[in-house]
Amino acid sequence: MKVSVWLTAAAIAAFPGSRAIAAQDAPTGLTVQQAVDEAVQKNLSLLAQRMSLSVADAAVITARLRPNPVLTGDADGLDVLGTGFSPENGAGPQQYAVRVDVPFERGGKRELRTSLAGQARQVAEAQFADAVRRLKQDVTLACVDILEAKAMLQLAQDNFHALEQLVQLNDRRLSSGAIPELEVTRSRVAMLQYRSSVRSAELVLASARLKLLPLLGRTAVDRPVDIVDPLGLPPAAQAPDLESLQQAARLARPDLAAVHYDQARTQADVRLQLAQGKVDYTVGAEYRRQQGVNARGNLLGVFVSVPLPFFNRNQGEIARASAERDKAGRSLTALENDLASEVAVAHQEYESARTLLADIERDLLQPTREARAGTVYVYQAGATSLLDVLDAQRAFNETMATYYAAQATYRRAQARLALAVGKDVLP
Repeated sequence: MKVSVWLTAAAIAAFPGSRAIAAQDAPTGLTVQQAVDEAVQKNLSLLAQRMSLSVADAAVITARLRPNPVLTGDADGLDVLGTGFSPENGAGPQQYAVRVDVPFERGGKRELRTSLAGQARQVAEAQFADAVRRLKQDVTLACVDILEAKAMLQLAQDNFHALEQLVQLNDRRLSSGAIPELEVTRSRVAMLQYRSSVRSAELVLASARLKLLPLLGRTAVDRPVDIVDPLGLPPAAQAPDLESLQQAARLARPDLAAVHYDQARTQADVRLQLAQGKVDYTVGAEYRRQQGVNARGNLLGVFVSVPLPFFNRNQGEIARASAERDKAGRSLTALENDLASEVAVAHQEYESARTLLADIERDLLQPTREARAGTVYVYQAGATSLLDVLDAQRAFNETMATYYAAQATYRRAQARLALAVGKDVLP
């Protein structure tokens, strides 16, 4: 056995490629904050969302532009058919003209277009900030899932090793005739059950790592990611009171700011559409050159063009913009109500998770550890049964699983409270 292990180690050392493959498959270690920073920089959906800012910038440029003047060239009365110009036929003369028409917008349309585009740019900025806020929470929750899965895997491995040692102890006691073979079988069955738990925990951890990859802008073929932060955090002090949190959320939430900006945008759109209902003037000037048998000379003309608003006074767009303004006002009221409820729920969830975690750490951990250790010690001395050991092990496993779940719930509650308020409010 020792020779085969030595040969295996020598073979690995002889082939550097094997070490390279093993190193390539090893997970990349990141803290939760590093994972969040990488996601903000490389998440594909967020990169697509960021392009909306460029689109809004282009709309601002377009809104600032003035209408182009129109240049017209004219050639009239040309003798291209060979008729000829003479006093007898009275044809001609040839005329050449150049005309320039310049539109003049009324009602401050350019300024209103620029204001509307600027408001739309602010909406895009706030929506992008809200996308960042939600992405940070998604990444944080995915990291907590990995930390919880790692803790559960470690617990399953510890339980398996504890039962493995118990089986080895019972094998020695069976050899000496201290216990029957049935007791060894029972301990081995319990050990195999915990080995199955190890396999299940490994699968949960692998799935959690894969779910984090697309959030970081990576693909499934990239190296898996491991989160190196500890799962457990000491329960922080009580969160600020609910009214303070709701006030902070009204000031910090980017989605609420986006609705505010959208309401201002709709008001600017109403003003623009009212201005669009005003007719614009077009002023033109023309230079005309006449040249022929009967006439020769230079002429100058001035023109003013005004459309008559008998039918189209932009009524439809004015109605549409007014309806969108009313809709934005109702959306703002609804979001403010939802925000207050969301903050209240997150605050209650955080307080419950904090209290539960503190209770478990204060009341359950130490007694459960002592009970398991004491039962195993007494069993080794032959003063108790295997069922008592398995019950103590099962109680320890359930308590630690509950503890790790409470730690993960507390971390998730922190993240959801920060999402609901729009910023970190805990020390």
